[in-house]
Amino acid sequence: MRWNDIQQIPCSIARSLAIIGDRWTMLILRDCFLKTRRFEDFQKQLGITRHVLSDRLKKLVTEGVLEKTLYQKNPKRFEYKLTEKGIDLFPILMSLVAWGDKWTDDDKGPPIIYQHLGCGHNTKMEMCCNVCGKPINPREIQPHIGPGLKYHLEHNDDADTIRNTASYEYLETNK
Repeated sequence: MRWNDIQQIPCSIARSLAIIGDRWTMLILRDCFLKTRRFEDFQKQLGITRHVLSDRLKKLVTEGVLEKTLYQKNPKRFEYKLTEKGIDLFPILMSLVAWGDKWTDDDKGPPIIYQHLGCGHNTKMEMCCNVCGKPINPREIQPHIGPGLKYHLEHNDDADTIRNTASYEYLETNK
C-alpha cells in the first residue's frame, strides 16, 4: 500500500496519520497552539521552505483543521486559526509532549512547563477512562471490532484485504 492510499484504510490511526502524520504538520500544529497565526511567522519559527509550508497549511485548511482568514487586503495576507477539529488535536500534542519530556529531555528537564489556568498549577497530560476516571494504560485496554470496521467488512470490495491485516486477526482472536 502506498502512503497516499493510507486514508482508505478503515482505521482511525491510519486516517488520522493521512492528515497530520508528518513532522512539519505536527510542528505547525504545535505553533498554532502557541498562538502562531501568520505564514511568515510559521516560516521564521520553523525554518521551513515556503513551498512545504504552503502545502501543509493548504492540507490542514482543506481537511478542516485550520481556518484561513484574510487579515490584510493589499497585498493579500492570511492568518491560520485552529478550528474545533484542530483544537481536538490538543491531547495528541500533549501526549507527544509527555513522551518527549520523559524520553528525550537529555536529563535537563522539560523545555516547556504547562500551567493549568483553572487551578494555577503546573500539569501534565494523563489519559483517564471517560467512565470511571481512573488512569489507563495499554495493559488494561482490550480493543474490539467497532461499527465502522463492520460496515467496511460488509460493504467494501477490499474486505479480504482488511481481513488479512494483523490488526484484524488480533481483533478476531481476542473477541
